[in-house]
Amino acid sequence: MRNEKSMPSLHDATRGRVLFGGDYNPEQWPEEVWADDVRLMKEAGVNSVTLGVFSWAKIEPRPGAREFGWLDRLMDLLHAHGVGVVLATPTASPPPWMGALHPETLPRAEDGTLVSYGSRQHFCPSSPVYRRYATALTEDLAARYADHPALTVWHINNEYCTHCWCDATADHFRRWLADRYGSVAALNEAWGTAFWSQRYDSWAEILPPRRAQYMKNPAQVLDFKRFTSDALMECYVAERDIVARHTPHIPVTTNFMPLWSGQDGWAWAEQEDVVSVDIYPDPTDPQGGQYNAMLADMTRSQAAGPWMLMEQAAGGVNWREVNHPKPADLNRLWSLQAVARGADAVCYFQWRQSRQGSEKFHSGMLTHAGEHGRTFREVKQIGAELALIGAEVSDAAVPAEVAVLHDWDSWWASTQEGRPSSRVAYPDLVQAWHRGLWESGIATEFARPEADLSAFRMVVVPQLYLLTDAAIDNLVSYARGGGTLVCGFFTGVADVDDRIRPGGMDSRLRELFGIRTVHEWWPLDADASVDCDGFRGGLWSEELEPDGSAETVSAYRGGELDGLPAVLRKGTAWYVSTLPEPEALRGLLGRAAEGAGARPVLEGLPEEVEAVRRGGLLFLLNHSRSTVAVKLPGRRLDLLTGVEADGGLELGRYGVAVLRDVSA
Repeated sequence: MRNEKSMPSLHDATRGRVLFGGDYNPEQWPEEVWADDVRLMKEAGVNSVTLGVFSWAKIEPRPGAREFGWLDRLMDLLHAHGVGVVLATPTASPPPWMGALHPETLPRAEDGTLVSYGSRQHFCPSSPVYRRYATALTEDLAARYADHPALTVWHINNEYCTHCWCDATADHFRRWLADRYGSVAALNEAWGTAFWSQRYDSWAEILPPRRAQYMKNPAQVLDFKRFTSDALMECYVAERDIVARHTPHIPVTTNFMPLWSGQDGWAWAEQEDVVSVDIYPDPTDPQGGQYNAMLADMTRSQAAGPWMLMEQAAGGVNWREVNHPKPADLNRLWSLQAVARGADAVCYFQWRQSRQGSEKFHSGMLTHAGEHGRTFREVKQIGAELALIGAEVSDAAVPAEVAVLHDWDSWWASTQEGRPSSRVAYPDLVQAWHRGLWESGIATEFARPEADLSAFRMVVVPQLYLLTDAAIDNLVSYARGGGTLVCGFFTGVADVDDRIRPGGMDSRLRELFGIRTVHEWWPLDADASVDCDGFRGGLWSEELEPDGSAETVSAYRGGELDGLPAVLRKGTAWYVSTLPEPEALRGLLGRAAEGAGARPVLEGLPEEVEAVRRGGLLFLLNHSRSTVAVKLPGRRLDLLTGVEADGGLELGRYGVAVLRDVSA
């Protein structure tokens, strides 16, 4: 990690504005198209493009060759038209010659099958040959463009997501394990290898969790997921350090995929100057706006401030079973929602829609319909509006009083084979709990379980199956210090090695929640539910014996668990042993938040309207197709329209208002 005192930030790149643009892949087009591109970029208010993401074969058409002339001309052209460049190292997609000459750089699947070139991300992150070529190209790229005035941000690789089970990976995995455990004996203890006669006698015997006859050792699988995240990070850090050496004043990022399990986002964010993410809500999903908000909150939390929306779709994508376009105005709504929740960059994949290749049906800012198409008209509107508000939102904070705890180790461990229910999906639980807070209008951040939680009035835990001792002590200390803790089912079950804690839940947590014993976990079938006082629960239930110190907020009614607690509260600590239906979960979280003193951003809003405060501005976002009336305290100026609202305003279909208080 760079010295924090000298680390550049996103604010250094934005210079008091919101970056607006997208991935630009001009190598797909004749050079005469470039002039038309920059003309239309200027018309749309584009001030930033990402170059070079998939340009490795163009820059290095054969081993050791360097063809930078086309990129020189492009960088100069963009700078001349006032467009900054997020310059990517093109190492996500090695050229065919590398796979042909060096098949050892190609990844292997769990069953040993070679994953061939011909797509993208076809590299083994542990391959010394791949790393040598990647860092050599990065070195030359950084040296050539370090002083170019168009350069604003470095973008390393793209959507790191490669997994590999090859022999080079096995050697790397063994070194990683040796660093973690120090001895094979310690590894055997951590992995519980006494089970099924899996004891190892030497490091050389250990392999990645390849295809097996039956279930794999879950602790081994957990460590391999930890290792894979770290192995990919080594690739990122190697390239980051090269560009940082050449340009210590230029911030560096790489783009996360949304709520993806393969990278520990907390650990990765610590290695970035700027945290960026690609977000693609389904336009037909009724919860698309909440999904967008959740990922914005998560990314802002990882960044501890402003972040980059590196990719989104201006219309439809190409990888769903049915790829629906975005209805009119939805692109604008979700773009401004990202800004409201901390984004200082609103970008797309991609600028000009491709005519060939796998993504020719993935939308662009400039679609096949051209400059007269609806999508481009909307893009121009967004660009103009971001210019209006950029100076006031750039680098501004988004305050939040409630934290949602999220942890990759726990997620990884919870996906093991042989668990009580394969229907329990960690990301779905996170979204369900965040939805309850979002629908209540309560501003939310995400935090890791070991983080300092003292700034939050309430902390919620959708589910953390695996918790370290430090995390448990942190939660107990927070609640006993007066913080409101609301915890979901099947939490605190396992330790850092995925070893079940005595009693089926850590004793410190059982004492905190007033639980004497967790007798049984009772997962539910897809068509099953449980009746509780005041609501119905789904997915899961638990046979809890309270110790008499807690209040039963809601009990199970009927069935094997009749009369037993579904929801317990002891002081400021709540335990929820099922998944309440959405309205009930919203009500429960709202009740707990009210008791904690955490209030909605704005009271009395229509159900469809989201309110977010950022800096001195209030964003109102209408997630419905109908016009809605919103009551407001005092007089406020809408920066998007220049119209003053006194006591209220109307928001049209997917409408947005960005309001500054002018009451004084």
